[in-house]
Amino acid sequence: MSRQNYSTLIKCLLKQSILNQKHHWWLSAVIWICLIFPSQALELRVAIKKNVADLKVGSSTSAIVKDGAGKPIGELNPMAALAAQPQGNGIGLDRLNAGEIIIEPSQKDGLVWIGDRWYRGRTHLVRQGDTLTAINYVDLEDYLYSVVGAEAVATWPLEALKAQAVAARSYALYKSSTERSSLYDLDTTIGTQVYKGLDTEYTTTHQAVNGTAGQVMTYNGKVILAAFHSSSGGHTENVEDVWTSPLPYLRAVVDYDQQSPVFQWDKVVSAQQMNNLIAGVGTIKTMVPEETTPHGRVVNMKVVGDRGTTVVTGAELRKVLDLRSTLFRVTGDGANFRIYGRGFGHGLGLSQWGAYYLAKQGVKYAQILSHYYQQANLSQINR
Repeated sequence: MSRQNYSTLIKCLLKQSILNQKHHWWLSAVIWICLIFPSQALELRVAIKKNVADLKVGSSTSAIVKDGAGKPIGELNPMAALAAQPQGNGIGLDRLNAGEIIIEPSQKDGLVWIGDRWYRGRTHLVRQGDTLTAINYVDLEDYLYSVVGAEAVATWPLEALKAQAVAARSYALYKSSTERSSLYDLDTTIGTQVYKGLDTEYTTTHQAVNGTAGQVMTYNGKVILAAFHSSSGGHTENVEDVWTSPLPYLRAVVDYDQQSPVFQWDKVVSAQQMNNLIAGVGTIKTMVPEETTPHGRVVNMKVVGDRGTTVVTGAELRKVLDLRSTLFRVTGDGANFRIYGRGFGHGLGLSQWGAYYLAKQGVKYAQILSHYYQQANLSQINR
């Protein structure tokens, strides 16, 4: 895209943002949605530790210890870390033992210690075979204080953090309604959302979450799969070109991530290492994209060696070569292969570095979201 066209697009977004602020456009689009959850709808169950032999637990205040049925069986002193571990047919915690253990701070502002961090809410310990799984029961908004700080950069413009807060809130509710297990709704990995408790809470993340309290992106009255990524490399993708089924709100749009430190990148891999990673074709001569998305991401790569040819998916290559994205090309000189790429992540939905740039230009979070989630509406949860 030329500098002139790029500048024109930014101006259009700024103009539309100002108009939207003036007329409070999203207020007219607000809908009260009923999520398919129990009455404790907005308390999430987040798996902090899964299948561990033992772990330290505690509370910042005195805490009530209950069994799986909710019956009090003891108390914990404040700031005392105790080792929980499988014991007999249940879970042992100091002198207490039960099939399941719940630790609930006695004060509203109490925190729980799980493993190596402080978390809001309460702790639920479940035994699975000879291991333990620790689940944090936490209010959705409290959960987001940490997620926004873990997924974005706390010093970014507030409008970018607000866009991240709405996306993360939407993503959490979508995932917890479609993929939750019997034990928990989400875990703490990049497969869902990164969540590190108080370690990634900041004044700015509180402001972003509180300033968008209860707001989600919806399509036809349902919370959307609000996918997000770091940087697309100039253009996001249609979801069906990267994952599977098309969705009307995850459409390819121009990105504004040119200031991202990962907008362009390169990596050198020795010929020997490449031959070891991609076996069955002998000494690799060339690697040529056989199929790409409309915006250049590798779907399938043709690998030609002196003993044969094979096809490897872009996703597989990204994993084995530890690449930032599948938007890359490969050249070789016999001794080494150089990989030239752009962006970081799958390239779907909200671009975090794109949101950063737009926010720096004065674009408000509602307009940022409407750009990256086409045809979706900013809506309010009825708590």
